[in-house]
Amino acid sequence: MSTAPKRYQLTPEQIALSEERKAKKLQNAALQPVNDTGGIIERRWIQTEPRQSSQQGQLVKVFTWNLLAQCLVRRELFPTSNCLKAAQREQMLCRELLFTQADILCLQVLSSLETNRCLFILLQEVDRLEKIIPVLKEAGYAYHYAAGPGKKHGCLIAFKEQLYTMISTKTVLYDTEEVRGDGDDTARRGKSFDTKNIGSLISLQSNMAGKAEGVIVATTHLFWHPKYTYERTRQAGILVRETSNFRKGLDVEHWPCIIAGDFNFAPDDVAYSLLVGDSILPEQKDALASSYVVHMSVDPSVPRDPKPDAGESNEESGDPDKVITSARAATPSDGLLSLTELSEFFARIPKLRSAYDVGLSRVRALGDVQTFGSRVTMRSDRKGRHEPEYTSYTHFWKTTLDPTDRNSSVAALLSPHKLQDLEPGLPQKGISSSDHVSLAAEISLPKEKETNG
Repeated sequence: MSTAPKRYQLTPEQIALSEERKAKKLQNAALQPVNDTGGIIERRWIQTEPRQSSQQGQLVKVFTWNLLAQCLVRRELFPTSNCLKAAQREQMLCRELLFTQADILCLQVLSSLETNRCLFILLQEVDRLEKIIPVLKEAGYAYHYAAGPGKKHGCLIAFKEQLYTMISTKTVLYDTEEVRGDGDDTARRGKSFDTKNIGSLISLQSNMAGKAEGVIVATTHLFWHPKYTYERTRQAGILVRETSNFRKGLDVEHWPCIIAGDFNFAPDDVAYSLLVGDSILPEQKDALASSYVVHMSVDPSVPRDPKPDAGESNEESGDPDKVITSARAATPSDGLLSLTELSEFFARIPKLRSAYDVGLSRVRALGDVQTFGSRVTMRSDRKGRHEPEYTSYTHFWKTTLDPTDRNSSVAALLSPHKLQDLEPGLPQKGISSSDHVSLAAEISLPKEKETNG
């Protein structure tokens, strides 16, 4: 009786050589002359520490970007932009995604209206899989996509399938997650708004070292409304808690975690301080206190305000000083966590380190690279001072929103955009196809032996 021949397995050296050839091919393709619709600013890499050898740790390049779903593009929101049509943005978007040649991509706000011709990473709907598989194979990536119930856009994590195998996934529905153990269902969830936002988690096992090594990757797009500080803080804490629980449940607590996404808060926000372990400042307490409300999406008895609501149709729109509408003041029975309870909640979960804050703080000569601390006064002992100056820049909204949080050492960073390149507001031809700035980091994942316990 004959047996089927064993499938040939590439050695780590062969995989590395194949990846090197593929990276060179992609780089050559990205650097080919393009017309004006495909041009972008290709930023340099900043070395933040000496490269470690493969014996010390595996270097992994990670890219994160809010792509600006086409369903959210409206002329009144981007009056100074000159590339809002899908056809105008497509080539630029493709070029920016290819340029970093990342091993892992964390993408937010992908719409079903995006084209599926730009590699696989613009895919949203499952019924388009059969159209994109050939492109996926050619690009060498695999992916996982997730979205909230009824949400028009979602999050996608992509990875080079020669380097990693996806072992498991989890979608965190912030609206249904509990943050306290007492009270009824509403109180245990302690939420102020039904946002439909999610966190998307995957576990990736290394094909270079088998079960001994791997990485947990999480991405998210937190609630956008500037005034809902409490809800965004709640979601950030849940994401870290569930990422930690996800890793523990897989019995791979020696694997590092990468959390990257559009957090929709700045480095001087209370959520950032709680995530990195900084003390809470008086002005942060004030911003948090004013957001203790319950929206009509949670309590239907709340009357609808005649002004435009903060629903998805108005997502990330217009004036950053929007007031809260269609909401009432929270009561104890709503279960929203007090500042003391929030501090206790975050004390029970791992602290995060931002790749850009840690990396840029180690670069003595930043040259023309401006940081968040360059434009906002912060004490020298506060974390977040070395985040990029801006990661979102439009006519109405200019701030730093996308800290890429990681728990590994940072070898290199993609340099932030210069302020003059962002004027008069993104998206702009020749600059970027999104209103958000893409970020990328080359990190060293430590080789750790598996432990029992």
